[in-house]
Amino acid sequence: MKKMIFPLLLLTLLSAFSCQKEAVAETPRDWDGTVNYFAPTEPYAFDTYYKPYAGYVADPMPFYDPASKEFKVFYLQDYRPNPVATYHPIWGVSTRDAAHYISMGEVIPCGTREEQDAALGTGCFCYNPQTGVYYCYYTGHKYELSASDSREIVMRARSTDLKTWTKDRSFFLKGETDGYSGDDFRDPCIFRDDDGQWHMVVTTRKDGRNLFAEYTSDDLESWSHQGVFMYTAWNRFFECPDVFKMGGYWYLIYSDMFDDGRMVKYVMGSTLSELKGRLPKEGSPIWPDNKEGTLDSRLMYAAKTASDGTKRYIWGWCPTRGGNNNTTYQGWAGNLVAHTVVQNSDGTLRLTPIAGIAEKYSTPYAVKCMQKADSVSESGGTYTINGDGHIMFNRLPACARVQMRVECPKAICLGFARGIDVPKFYSLIINPEDGGARRKINFEENGEGGQGFIGGSDSYLFDKPADDIYNLDLYIDNSVFVLYINDKITYTNRLYGAQRNAWSVSSWGEGVWKVSDIRISTVK
Repeated sequence: MKKMIFPLLLLTLLSAFSCQKEAVAETPRDWDGTVNYFAPTEPYAFDTYYKPYAGYVADPMPFYDPASKEFKVFYLQDYRPNPVATYHPIWGVSTRDAAHYISMGEVIPCGTREEQDAALGTGCFCYNPQTGVYYCYYTGHKYELSASDSREIVMRARSTDLKTWTKDRSFFLKGETDGYSGDDFRDPCIFRDDDGQWHMVVTTRKDGRNLFAEYTSDDLESWSHQGVFMYTAWNRFFECPDVFKMGGYWYLIYSDMFDDGRMVKYVMGSTLSELKGRLPKEGSPIWPDNKEGTLDSRLMYAAKTASDGTKRYIWGWCPTRGGNNNTTYQGWAGNLVAHTVVQNSDGTLRLTPIAGIAEKYSTPYAVKCMQKADSVSESGGTYTINGDGHIMFNRLPACARVQMRVECPKAICLGFARGIDVPKFYSLIINPEDGGARRKINFEENGEGGQGFIGGSDSYLFDKPADDIYNLDLYIDNSVFVLYINDKITYTNRLYGAQRNAWSVSSWGEGVWKVSDIRISTVK
């Protein structure tokens, strides 16, 4: 036993020295009393805008299951890195309120390297109440092509419980059979018309034109070609179509691949036939509103909807940025973002917050002014600014809801990832456009050394409020930002570094502007 004394004593001394050294190396952080910049760490888990622990969400395929009374949001699982040939299996989550998700894991796996569905592409899920069979129609992307192969075709799988799926290896819907492209024949969308007939819309090309092809079926088993459903505007390539009826109108939601207009958009018609003519082969398209039927910013993509008969939600993905660098753009896959789809009295659509998400952000969080310009005065929680000025507030939690009322005739700048000891920060700027008649939300890197405007992150144009009042409602889940303005405008973005750092409100130019009713809440 005596032989053990020295090793134990040495181990104790080393352990004490190690702990002492660690304590000395750790610099205490004054979270509440400073606005120095602290480098946060992006977590694997997100509380509101879902991502799997490993990998990312791409191309949601939402479906309302009448049996379980739940929404099932299927998606392409993007691993980084993905296997060379077999990638993007279909995974899924279930939810009742679009705010809380339970993973279903892998639902439909990739085929083998030699099979048509070596890689999986976007599709849709549907249910035949007459037979009790669930269907998944998806894109099969072949890796190794022979002369007779198509790069992309529509394939299907069946299930009776939404858990166990069997691929139908006898079904292949090839675009080339009907004169369409074999390289681009994908993203099937299935819906039912007023007479109960099933329709399938597929993204493809023909004779140099980009379009949606149409097929019909009486039983979800056999399909008949019906020709072109709709030509695209300006011959752009539109993907991930979603066709549905809401109230007295029919809608087509799609994602525009064009770089300068890469957003989720829609067209509408009072009948299905009228909808099909909204993007004519010749001439300019007829948009449903003055923002070209755009629903969100460039950082929500591949969005589709599902309804339980009462509520309709839309799910898309917010991309990550390479290296967690706010000035870069990853371009594909990220977090699952959801909004409520609201129909205006004239049939046009807008996106509003999810009620379940608002309920999650129910714990009050203190608001404290840390720094303000000389041009700023404060009374009873209302800040009045004459000309240029800024107000810097205390650190935000990782998950935060920020609400405020801003009365401003000029630009409004919301700054994040701020610190008095760093030269740059990042801003969401509600910027005057069209001579001041309209507004657009831009993303900028501001401060000394900042590059200014960050491309690929701006919103659509929208009308300036007549009273210059902006009721802002911002949801933050780590690096995912979703901003709603006046319950009409929606803007999604990815912004790293905001968690546990200061934030600000500022404006510039002549005139008096006010900020009031600032409220911050976080999740329990």
